[in-house]
Amino acid sequence: MNYVIGIDLGTSAVKLLLVDQNGEIASEVSKSYPLIQEKNGYSEQDPDVWVEETLAGLKELVQQAPCSSSEIEAISFSGQMHGLVLLDKEGKPLRNAILWNDTRTTKQCRDIIQQVGEKRLLEITKNPALEGFTLPKVLWVKENEPELYKEASVFVLPKDYLRYRLTDELAMDYSDAAGTLLLDLSGNKWSQEVCDAVGIDVGICPPLVDSSEQTGFLGNKAADQTGLRTQTKVFAGGADNACGAIGSGILTDGKTLCSIGTSGVLLSYEASRDKDFEGKVHYFNHGAPEAYYTMGVTLAAGDSLRWFKDVYAPQESFADFAQGVEEVPVGSRGLLFTPYISGERTPHADANIRGSFIGMNHSHTRKDFVHAIMEGITFSLNESLEIFRENGKTIDTIVSTGGGTKNEYWLQMQADIFNAEVVKLSSEQGPGVGAAMLAAYGCGWFDTLEDCADAFLTVEKTFSPDGEKVEQYQALFKIYQDVYGQTKTLNERLQSFR
Repeated sequence: MNYVIGIDLGTSAVKLLLVDQNGEIASEVSKSYPLIQEKNGYSEQDPDVWVEETLAGLKELVQQAPCSSSEIEAISFSGQMHGLVLLDKEGKPLRNAILWNDTRTTKQCRDIIQQVGEKRLLEITKNPALEGFTLPKVLWVKENEPELYKEASVFVLPKDYLRYRLTDELAMDYSDAAGTLLLDLSGNKWSQEVCDAVGIDVGICPPLVDSSEQTGFLGNKAADQTGLRTQTKVFAGGADNACGAIGSGILTDGKTLCSIGTSGVLLSYEASRDKDFEGKVHYFNHGAPEAYYTMGVTLAAGDSLRWFKDVYAPQESFADFAQGVEEVPVGSRGLLFTPYISGERTPHADANIRGSFIGMNHSHTRKDFVHAIMEGITFSLNESLEIFRENGKTIDTIVSTGGGTKNEYWLQMQADIFNAEVVKLSSEQGPGVGAAMLAAYGCGWFDTLEDCADAFLTVEKTFSPDGEKVEQYQALFKIYQDVYGQTKTLNERLQSFR
């Protein structure tokens, strides 16, 4: 029996999966690391900590594996998107990585729009200028840390730096490149036009590869530290959302994924790159060959629930914290929550908007608040789903992954709010499994990723919408959609007090 390893470099932890040829997870390890948040809106991490924790995780994975290292054929990666890792000529990080959820770059986004043109930017990259993307971060460093920027030789994204340290091979796959705001999506190449317009050298962009392309072998030092062989193949991997789509079987037109982790994602497969969503949702390269996906993002999905639990019940498990939510009726007894605690991405590209509880009264209990947060997160994702439907997509089945699948009541709530069947897979490790599938496909175990998905993925349970609750939620959703417009000006006025 041969095995592959899928490495998912997330925002809070790196997760490593050892997967056999039948798609069974033989072993798994997780290693956490901290965020560095020195100022409001800043979010950074030390790239070398990712490497240290990954090497420690690989060593542990190999030690507890039910096989010898000679049976472990390959490694591939999934990684948090958009994060900027600037390297010098020696390949060393010049500063901490600036992460996807960092919102300091509002000025740089305005500059990009002015320099490239809003319409032209959408034509080239298929995406608007948002604080989360990589290009605004590059420009922030250029403007605010000019001496450091002069030393920069190349930038990479988080999982690409990790892979570089394991192999000494520098590259970026198309699915992650699409989230930089520098990729010409139609030409599948770095955009010289965008680089020239914003005043950066296109040479700072790394070589581009397909997600399933081999990018070398494990280096001697990494092999010594982990117990793996230097003959272990290493494949490029993809952005976490692209890998999450692969690991959830979102590999044919119309298939849709709902992923609720720190952020929330509503993602749908696209067979072509020629649709026009006018920048309302993201349009990225898939990790599957010659494929794409559209995606809406809620910046603080599971993070909203984590925040509330950490403030009011830091010692409790999530299971205990959510106990009793199934007793709360639709609408949380008149309590409504908007999950804008980190700003919002889709459909409101607004770094300054903040969350709200509306309708509070003295009768509300903690479980009402938890229920309202679950509803608010799901409503935010439903806004992206509505954009897909308004543009002619038929969506009647949604694969749900991430922390949101740990509570079956929440899965049923998703089915009722989305008005679609919600499928829970037997494995909840979407991005990590997707990375393992890219390695398996790259090794030639399967002719296509679809064949790999058929072998690796199993449906555990399906949740069907309740017609009565669907109707109630459709009415409540209209109220939810009004909250952003009603609170936008208030939040702008409050900004100076933060």
